[in-house]
Amino acid sequence: MTRSKMREHCFKLLFCADFHPAEEKDEQLNQYFEEPLEYDFDKEGKEEIIHDVSMSGENSDQLIERAEAVMVKIPELDLKINEVAEGWKTKRMGRAELTILRLALYEILFDDDVPEKVAINEAVELAKKYGGNEAPAFINGVLAKLV
Repeated sequence: MTRSKMREHCFKLLFCADFHPAEEKDEQLNQYFEEPLEYDFDKEGKEEIIHDVSMSGENSDQLIERAEAVMVKIPELDLKINEVAEGWKTKRMGRAELTILRLALYEILFDDDVPEKVAINEAVELAKKYGGNEAPAFINGVLAKLV
């Protein structure tokens, strides 16, 4: 599985888990892998798979490990985000944008295998796909202040 695809799965998993109490974390992580295939139509009207969680056991283990590592650091990540996000504290941010920021900042601070520029670029791409119209610029601006 590509790093981009793994990152997108991690984003989805973190996003879903954010809607549930912390004590349900393990259940939510495992339930993610039971989701069915989801289809939608692209701009040309062609049907495409938009969600497919089939992956090797090794990849699912890596995904859960990454998601748990990010979850443990959320208080620290949110503190750093709040320090630079002028007028937009984490409590006011959209959940998609906040999840993208947390994941990217985790990669910047704690994953030596991901260069800062790659983490930022991938976060902007996730924002284009899952965030609002202003999300890519917002994500880029906040992360630029953090590096």
